[in-house]
Amino acid sequence: MVYADQGRLALMHKYWNAANYLTVGQIYLQHNPLLKEPLQPEHIKPRLLGHWGTSPGLSLIYVHLNRLIQEYDANIIYLAGPGHGGPALLANVYLEGTYSEIYPKITPDAVGIQRLFRQFSTPGGVPSHVSVPTPGSIHEGGELGYVLSHAFGAAFDNPDLIVAAVVGDGEAETAPLEGAWKSTQFLNPQRDGAVLPILHLNGYKISGPTVLGRSSDESIEKLLSGHGYDVHFVEGDDPMQVHQDLATTLDLCYAKIRSYQEEARTHGFTRQPEWPAIVLRTPKGWTGPKEVDGIPIEGTFRSHQVPVASVRSNPEHMRIFENWLRSYHPEELFDAEGSLVPELAALAPKGDRRMGANPHANGGTILTELDLPAFTDYAIDVQKPATELHESTRQLGKMLRDIFTRNAAEHNFRLFCPDETNSNRLGNVFEVENRCSVEPVISIDDHVSPDGRVMEVLSEHLCQGWLEGYLLTGRHGLFASYEAFAMVSASMSIQHAKWLEESIKLPWRKPVASLNILLTSTCWRNDHNGFSHQGPGLIDTMLSKKGTVSRIYLPPDANCLLSVADHCLRSHDYVNLIVIDKQPQLQWLNKEDAIDHCTRGLSTWQWASNDEFVEPDVVMACAGDIPTLETIAAAWWLRKHIPELKVRVVNVVDLMTLYPSLLHPHGLDEATFINHFTHDKPVVFAFHGYPRAIHEVVHGRPNAERFHVRGFNEEGTTTTPFDMVVLNGMSRYQLCIEAMRRATRVRGLTAPLIAECNDILTRHKSYIQANLEDLPEVRDWTWTN
Repeated sequence: MVYADQGRLALMHKYWNAANYLTVGQIYLQHNPLLKEPLQPEHIKPRLLGHWGTSPGLSLIYVHLNRLIQEYDANIIYLAGPGHGGPALLANVYLEGTYSEIYPKITPDAVGIQRLFRQFSTPGGVPSHVSVPTPGSIHEGGELGYVLSHAFGAAFDNPDLIVAAVVGDGEAETAPLEGAWKSTQFLNPQRDGAVLPILHLNGYKISGPTVLGRSSDESIEKLLSGHGYDVHFVEGDDPMQVHQDLATTLDLCYAKIRSYQEEARTHGFTRQPEWPAIVLRTPKGWTGPKEVDGIPIEGTFRSHQVPVASVRSNPEHMRIFENWLRSYHPEELFDAEGSLVPELAALAPKGDRRMGANPHANGGTILTELDLPAFTDYAIDVQKPATELHESTRQLGKMLRDIFTRNAAEHNFRLFCPDETNSNRLGNVFEVENRCSVEPVISIDDHVSPDGRVMEVLSEHLCQGWLEGYLLTGRHGLFASYEAFAMVSASMSIQHAKWLEESIKLPWRKPVASLNILLTSTCWRNDHNGFSHQGPGLIDTMLSKKGTVSRIYLPPDANCLLSVADHCLRSHDYVNLIVIDKQPQLQWLNKEDAIDHCTRGLSTWQWASNDEFVEPDVVMACAGDIPTLETIAAAWWLRKHIPELKVRVVNVVDLMTLYPSLLHPHGLDEATFINHFTHDKPVVFAFHGYPRAIHEVVHGRPNAERFHVRGFNEEGTTTTPFDMVVLNGMSRYQLCIEAMRRATRVRGLTAPLIAECNDILTRHKSYIQANLEDLPEVRDWTWTN
């Protein structure tokens, strides 16, 4: 069925002209916003910044989705993959009225249009890409590749929502985007919304052709249909024909989406649909200048950013630019006051149906808090420190199981993990939940179902991208990954943190659930997998983010992990990084002490110290489960062999407490810091990650040079657990040697003990070569008085 309302299409074309006009104005103009007088050099911005090339296509799609929303009362949000089409999205949310409601100074008149223009890519204004200040956006366009994973995350458990995900042909070349096409294998039409991918091909990146832009329709159809999509092509450079074809195609795609959902919701899930996808081919920089200085512009890479340069100083360029602007006939689009004329304003949806005002694009407005069980119900009964071994993450798995159960009616929690849920000891969730897959399920599968909410796919990008989209549309979740491979998606963590940093400055952006990342299978216990699996770099990545959003927790045992997880799952607008291994480990604190420890962020462990009522000779500090083990074992050894050496043990669970309080809200005040670490005594610090991180966070503390940090130094191989810490200089015996060397008061007693420690390390090397396991006194060590 061909879309028949030609009168509406003609009005939509004029609306598109209005969006294009406002887009060009944002890039170029600071005065004379509606061309009430001939253009003069002083009307042009001194610096021309922005991206025109993708913008006409983005606006074309927006205008047509507005029509779809109006005619079907459809619930649609718009994610712009070509992020530097920012002026196009700003133009459209301004035309629909959302922008002026949120930013009242940008009024719907000539004065407001001038302010809209002047703020774009100027000091104190808005960036050139689709970003946090853009109403309707949940997608940061600064880094390409994430639009589809965010879109599917938004659609999960949102049965009435359609997410229009515009994929740029440059973005389509990225690995995260390429992997995200397979998200259809996890979208269940019975309980989820839908994603409508619109692959916008205009042929070029900044200066070269794109892969898919040069590919044939046949090859693109094979690519997308191979991923399960029903592919529809719309292409051309005749505006009215493209309007006709796009309207017809959108109606067809909408009907297919609703038919798949109706079938599944009436008869139950039976098969994976062939979800529609649109391939839109239009010229890059469409409706812009055909050529400048005899060089082709429209349809080429030269239209990517600013098609006409030197407008202020080159009269011919000024003439070309003015003709371009006037070709949109602003006098027909805006009335005498500069407001959009009524017949065009009527084309925008109303209220929350406007894509800029849709509550799903401001997820905090519809956020329902999780119903969390008491985390103490999963605590381990620790009668005496360092005497029992338990898999700490298994206790968290039990808690996650019950979170699924308690929130089953809300359908607002999912676990995302790259095929590692059981491996990371979180498998108790499968008592109540399944792995999600809408592919055929066979008899030998283990807890696989189309209605599962444990999302396993071997792509860190996809897992984290799904979770980010899920969170930003008002839900909750956890991303669990092997530690080393969280670096695959580290850039996503950076981009999400930047999003949060900006969103908390905007009162209209309501808080969303925090991005919670659990890193397990850590560097110190991937001794069997080898060097490739040994890398704690995400800690450094998150340390670089502002204290307003970044949090890093290193719980040493199960009870601390439970306390930290409870806090993180209740929090908003943070990126919470939790690092703990999955292997059996000694347990240190009972639940009451764990709660107190995690509340403080760090504490002195008196039971492991021997400095009662005196100033210690050395402080032995630790952050992380394996550093804690080695530090406590070192303190025990020193107590047995040189009780004259007074040792204070400080354990850090919240890494940010080490920062000066001026640099991070969790930072300890100086008096409290000195109370634990003293003012001038040496500190031997065993750290889970790279040693430089501790030097960074204690910079500015009293006598910071006294901190001697041992951590991961890129020394790894396939070996034993204890040999990993030996290789990196963080074993209990190396910590003992460091402490004895630093403690000047007892230096006369330490030489034979240092020699003994070195002898043990030598014996260790011989023993593991002969026996393929660690020394019994290391392997079986527990705390004894």
